[in-house]
Amino acid sequence: MSNSSMFIGLDVHQKTIDVSVAEDGRDGRVWHFGTIGGDLRAVDRAVDTLVATTRPLHFVYEAGPCGFVLYRHLRARGLDCTVVSPAQVPRRPSDRVKTDRRDARQLACTHRAGQLRAIHVPQPLDEAVRDVLRAREAAVTSRRVARQQLNAFLLRHGRHYTRAKWTAVHRRWLADLLFDLPAERLVFEEAIATIETCDQRVERLTLQIAPLLTGWRLRPVVEAVQALRGVSLVVAATVVAEVGDLTRFTPRALMTFLGLVPREHSSGERRRQGAITKCGNAHVRRALCEAAWAYDQPPAVSRHLLTRQEHLAPEVRAVAWKAQLRLCGRFRRLSAARKHRNTINTAIARELCGFLWKIATLVPLDAPLPPARPRPPGRRRLRVVAPQA
Repeated sequence: MSNSSMFIGLDVHQKTIDVSVAEDGRDGRVWHFGTIGGDLRAVDRAVDTLVATTRPLHFVYEAGPCGFVLYRHLRARGLDCTVVSPAQVPRRPSDRVKTDRRDARQLACTHRAGQLRAIHVPQPLDEAVRDVLRAREAAVTSRRVARQQLNAFLLRHGRHYTRAKWTAVHRRWLADLLFDLPAERLVFEEAIATIETCDQRVERLTLQIAPLLTGWRLRPVVEAVQALRGVSLVVAATVVAEVGDLTRFTPRALMTFLGLVPREHSSGERRRQGAITKCGNAHVRRALCEAAWAYDQPPAVSRHLLTRQEHLAPEVRAVAWKAQLRLCGRFRRLSAARKHRNTINTAIARELCGFLWKIATLVPLDAPLPPARPRPPGRRRLRVVAPQA
């Protein structure tokens, strides 16, 4: 038993880490090591105590807001560490008590039983690119909330605009609005300033995406998947940064990972399916659903799409055209069957995952990086300047 392994479950929080140990074997002893601080120095002291037993150590903890700092620290010390998804940890329906100590014990025991599957831990540069894209997504969300608040304010005061909003004409209409009370004018001006700030923040982050991809090992995949209709630079970078190497999945597994497959509750001769599971990466799922709307129109290669495909291999362009023929036809057939447009769009996004995977298999990651293409200048937004009362 001196050479038997020890499985250490870590319930990680910002200030504390609860540690439990499960010794090897079906009847191995399970005991609570203790509660340590959340900093790396406290982790090192606990690890030194466990290493002194001269037995193989296997650490495991759930992915969470603390990131992968602990994983990289333990791996740098030459220790085995696994990060698992909280949704994949087996739990009994009869468990009605949840504590940090019980969670650490559960992790240690299930890891010893081989019931946990490790998640993919991104490299530091991959995670940095992902953080930039998530910051842009947060900025877009803030802008949408600010616009909704302004629209609600105008609706309460009887100011209606029935045409397309947030165009140049709509912004000029906003600049001409006048309010009688100073308080109303103050609220309106602050809302306009907030929207303008959000616009600038989104534009700044969008312009930084292309330079950050220079020298990135996954940039060839980002360039290649842009051959697909609706997959712009932001969508392509989001998919690749969040998923990583797409070829580590099968097409069906990729759809499942992104939560785009339907729920199912079947028993016996009865089969019951529902909405999509939504159990995967929400950022990629949202980006793909936005890209899927491009297949509402007949197949065509626009000038902008042709520019993205100029430097790509013929087999990549062939897959992109095949995707257009299939997805545009499927969108048309489902529309003729009177399916809801959101349901159709989700089905198109699910099949789009398969074409993304196929293109990723055609791009060798060890090939030299092509020269970065300059990003076309974007249209300048009209600044709304409120007239002086």
